[in-house]
Amino acid sequence: MTKRNIALSAAGLILLAILLYQIPAINDRLSWRFDVAQTYVKNVLRPVGAAPTAIPQPTKPVTPTIAIQSTSTAAPQDASGVVATVIPPTPTLAPLPAQALVASPPYEKQTANNCGPAALSMMLHVFGWSGNQKDISSVIKPVNGDRNVNPEEMAFWVRNYAGWLRVEYRVGGDLDTLKRLLAANYPVIVEATTALNPGDSGWPDDDLWAAHYLLLTGYDDATQTFTAQDTYRGPDKQISYDQLKSEWKPFNYLYMILYLPEQEDEIKTILGSNWDANANRQYALDLAQAATAADPNDAFAWFNVGSNFVYFERYDEANAAYDKAREIGLPQRMFRYQFGPFLANFHANRNDDLLALTKYALQRTDMSEETWLWRGWALYRAGDTKEAIQSWRRALSIHPGYEDALYALNFVGATP
Repeated sequence: MTKRNIALSAAGLILLAILLYQIPAINDRLSWRFDVAQTYVKNVLRPVGAAPTAIPQPTKPVTPTIAIQSTSTAAPQDASGVVATVIPPTPTLAPLPAQALVASPPYEKQTANNCGPAALSMMLHVFGWSGNQKDISSVIKPVNGDRNVNPEEMAFWVRNYAGWLRVEYRVGGDLDTLKRLLAANYPVIVEATTALNPGDSGWPDDDLWAAHYLLLTGYDDATQTFTAQDTYRGPDKQISYDQLKSEWKPFNYLYMILYLPEQEDEIKTILGSNWDANANRQYALDLAQAATAADPNDAFAWFNVGSNFVYFERYDEANAAYDKAREIGLPQRMFRYQFGPFLANFHANRNDDLLALTKYALQRTDMSEETWLWRGWALYRAGDTKEAIQSWRRALSIHPGYEDALYALNFVGATP
């Protein structure tokens, strides 16, 4: 074969590959692989290293923790004048059965980076829905390469596209709450962690740590296990109570439920004081603070303290907790899934720290609209409006219609 024929054959193969790549089914399967390969090469050429520790900040006074009253009907104040959260007594519930099992929905294996929509799709099938994960991801994650779906996004989809159902998610969950929901025939989604397969490695020193949504459909005290529909590893997987507690902690013990409107009173009874979102957050804060007292080197406990302080808009205290978590050490992909440190830095005017942290996060995960959003605000505050606009437009390219990015562009008078 002549050199000319070889060149023509190679060109033909390249053209064929380009044409095949335009087919949606093939693009869905391969586009994320190309992105992973690109990230891997970047990390070989320029190793990223560990997440940066916080830039030293001036010491600021810390306000007292919000007080909790479990029986008083008044709204007492502590010495600082902060109004306490009043929590009604939790009703006495019947003893739990030793085991329970919700009928498993048709199993749905996730497409790339799609565990949230896939788990939600299976959960919806329990309530008679007939769609699939693509119906969900096409709305809340329309670009295949988007690496993360937040619980807020899944709740948004349910409220707007399955309005005949109600959705709630809480933090500070425990095994008894999960069991009570399952025993009442409510499947539960939890956000936990998983170890990626080595073939999914994103860089040479990848710790293979990633977030993962699981749909729990049963439990058994005899074997001390939950039954999980795992969109990554398969249907009806058994996960021990201890393993779930460990893998659930990095995400503040978050759990999500669906129910019919007429079932709300039953859900309120099961959740007790945690039905109130503010009381639930205070409980989660207390839980996380107790964990840091028990083990001051627990990075995830410190991170959870920070996230719960962000909920209460107590940003200086949130930053102090996040700084401690970063000092101890966090997984490489932590900022792919959780953005509380960005909010805390922004609202506390720690702009240099926000620039450093978003730079690191993008080196690990370029396809993150949330990180591009907060990097844009950091650049804007640094006086670089041109680059801020580019960052916000990049966020929109990852998540078309992303309202926070549209707001930012409108704020500076720029077009999408």
